[in-house]
Amino acid sequence: MSRHDTGTPGNLPSPRLLRLALAGSVALMIGAAGVFYYAAHQAQARHAAPGEQETVVTVLDHACEPNALKVAAGVNRFRIINRSQRAVEWEILDGVLVIEERENIAPGLSQLITANLQPGQYTITCGLLSNPRGSLTVTPTAASDAAAKARPALTAFIGPLSEYRVYLSSQGGALVRAVTALQQAIEANDLQQAQQAYAAARLVYQRIAPASQRLAELDNRINARADYYEQREQDSAFGGFHRLEYGLYGQHSTVGLASVAQALTRDVTELKTQLLAQSIAPAQFTAAMVRHLQGLAKIRSSGEEERYSHLDLPGFVANLEGIGKAMDLLRPLLGRNGTTQLATVDDALNRFHQHLAALGKGEQYPPYDQVSTEDKQRIADDAQRLADAIAALDPVLGLNDTATRASTQ
Repeated sequence: MSRHDTGTPGNLPSPRLLRLALAGSVALMIGAAGVFYYAAHQAQARHAAPGEQETVVTVLDHACEPNALKVAAGVNRFRIINRSQRAVEWEILDGVLVIEERENIAPGLSQLITANLQPGQYTITCGLLSNPRGSLTVTPTAASDAAAKARPALTAFIGPLSEYRVYLSSQGGALVRAVTALQQAIEANDLQQAQQAYAAARLVYQRIAPASQRLAELDNRINARADYYEQREQDSAFGGFHRLEYGLYGQHSTVGLASVAQALTRDVTELKTQLLAQSIAPAQFTAAMVRHLQGLAKIRSSGEEERYSHLDLPGFVANLEGIGKAMDLLRPLLGRNGTTQLATVDDALNRFHQHLAALGKGEQYPPYDQVSTEDKQRIADDAQRLADAIAALDPVLGLNDTATRASTQ
C-alpha cells in the first residue's frame, strides 16, 4: 500500500479526516467572520469620533427609512445607505433653502454627511424628486443655547452680502434674457441658433449656480438631471435646462421643446426674484461655494452635468468667475489675520484657471468627452483643493459655530 493510500475503499478519506476537515472549515469561517467584524468595527471607529454617533438613513426605491429624524443640536453625522436601484441624493432643507446635501450616492454604497445644525425644524429629501419628503427635528441643548449667546456679531457681513445679492440680481437678469433668446430660437425651429443660445445661457447660470442651488425646488425645476426622475429622459416631469440639452444635442431637434423652454423662462424669472428676496446667512455664503465645488470634484468632473452637449469646460470657467466674485467681496473682512488663508484661496483659484485655460484656445474649449482621464482628474483635484481652501476661511471670519460642513467617507 502506498503512503498516499488511506486504506478506505476507492481511496476516499477516512471519517476521522472528514471530521478534521469539517472542523477546520468551521474554524476558518469563524475566523473570517471575526476578521470581518473587526474590520467593520474599526471602520466604524474611524467614522465616528468619541462621543459622536451616526444617524443611519437607508434609501429605498421610493422612500427613506426612517423618514422622520430627531437629533440634538450641534455636530451630527448622517450615514446615508443607498439600497435602491438608482444613484440618489439626500438633502437637508430649511424651508426652500438647501442646508446640506449629498448627490450621486451609488447603489449599494453609503456616504457620510457631517453637519453642524442649529435647533429647528427641517425637511429632508430622499432619492427621486417624486419621493415623499421626510422631517428632521433638531432639539436645543445647553451647548447650542450657550453658542447662540456667544456667537460673534455678524454686522460686518452686511455690506459684502448686500453686494453679492446685487451681483446675483444682475446675473439673474442676464439669465432671463439668455433663456428668453433660447426660447425664441426653439420656437423658430432654428436648431443651430438654439444650441448657441443654450451654451450662452448655461454660462450665466453657472456663475450663480452655488446660490441657485440653495433654492431646492426651484433649482430642481431648472437644473435637475434625468437621473432623478423615475422614467429618466422619458419622464413627463423631466424639464429645465437638461431636458432642452437632451433634445438639442441628444436628439438634434427642437420638436416638443417649446413648452419646456417657456417653463424654463418662467422659472429663471422666479429665480431672479428669489435670489434677491432670500437672505443669505454668512455661514451659508461660504458653505454654498464649498458644496458646489465638492459637487464639481466628485460628480461633475466626470462629465455627468452636460452629458449630451459636453459643454462642461466653459461651465467650469463660469463657476470660477462667480466664486471669484464672492471671494473678492470677503477680502476686506479677512484683514491681516486672514492673509495666509486668502493667499491659499488665490493660489487654488489661479491654478484651476490655468489648468482650464491650458485645455482651450482663448474662449474656445473642446467637448468634454475629448478631455483625457488625467485632465479630468486634475480638474477634480483642483476643485477639491479650492473647496478646502475656502472652508479654511471660516475660523478667520468667525463662522466656526454657525457653519455647516459635510464630508464623505
